[in-house]
Amino acid sequence: MYGTLGLVLAGAGVGVLMPERLLDAEFARQRWLAGARVRFEQVGDHRWAYLEAGQGPLIVLVHGFTGSKENWLSLMRRLGANHRVIAPDLPGWGESERQAGADYGPSAQAERLADFLSAQGEKPVLLVGHSMGGHIVGLLAARHPELVDRVLLMSAAGVRFQENQFGRDVLAGSNPFEVKTRAELHRYLHIVFTDPPLVPWPVDEAMVRRRLHDVAFEQTVLDSIGRGPEAFSLESELGRIRAPVLLLWCRDDRVIDVSAAEVFHRHLPESRTVLLAGCGHMPMMAQPDHVAEAIDAFLPPGAR
Repeated sequence: MYGTLGLVLAGAGVGVLMPERLLDAEFARQRWLAGARVRFEQVGDHRWAYLEAGQGPLIVLVHGFTGSKENWLSLMRRLGANHRVIAPDLPGWGESERQAGADYGPSAQAERLADFLSAQGEKPVLLVGHSMGGHIVGLLAARHPELVDRVLLMSAAGVRFQENQFGRDVLAGSNPFEVKTRAELHRYLHIVFTDPPLVPWPVDEAMVRRRLHDVAFEQTVLDSIGRGPEAFSLESELGRIRAPVLLLWCRDDRVIDVSAAEVFHRHLPESRTVLLAGCGHMPMMAQPDHVAEAIDAFLPPGAR
C-alpha cells in the first residue's frame, strides 16, 4: 500500500513514458519530509531493505500483506522527532530479497524478524506490527520475549474474527488484494480505506506495474497466512506474550474485522485497546496523528 499521493505532475511527458519515475519521486518526497533514508543490510540468508529516521529510543514498524516500508512514512515523520524509527521491507516484499522456494509464512518470517532485531544493536522500546505484520510480531513476542519491551498490534491478523466478505473471499481461494489492472487497484484502495487517497493516472499505472510482479507470490503467501494451518496460529500463543500490548483498530476495518481486537484482548495477559473512527484497514496512513498520540500514551515516560 502507498500513501496519499499529492503529486505535482509538471513532468507529464516523463510520466506518460515512465510513470514509475513519478512514483519514485513521490516516495523520495515523503522520505525527505520524514527525514528517512533507505538502508540495506544482510541479516541471515536475506538482504533486507529498510527505512531509518530520527534519533532516540528505537521503534520498529512491520508492514502487512502486500505492504511495504513506505506504508509508514507519514507515521515516521511524527515519531522521528523523538525516536530512532526503523521500517523494514519483510523478506520477499518490496526491495528486500526474495528467494525462489523459500517459506514466507508467519513462523518463518517471525524467526527472520528476530534475527533482524538482534542485528540492530539495541532492543526496541516498541515493536509495531500491522495486519500480517501483526501476526508475525505477535509470534515473535510469544517465542522471543527477550527481544521486546512493548508491542503494538495494529489491525492484526492471526486470530479468528467475525465473518466478513474479505474473509469469505480468502477462504474461497481468491486474493481480494490482487491487482492486475488500474480498476483492480482502485477497488483494492476502496477495500483498505474508507476514504481512498487520490491516485491519478499515470501514477496508478506505475503502482499496477509493480503489483503485477507480485501476483503469484501474493497468492502463495496468502495460502499460508489466510487459509493454511498457520492462518490462526497466533491465537493459541497469545497467553505466552508477557510484554504489554496495545491493540489499535479502526472501527470500519473491512479486512480484519474489529471483533479481532476483543479476541486478542481476551487472551493476552496485559493489553489495552484503542479504536479509531472514520478509517479502515490502514490507520497509520489514514490517521497518523491519532496513531502517534496513541503510541506516545502507551510508551513509558522514559521512552517517549
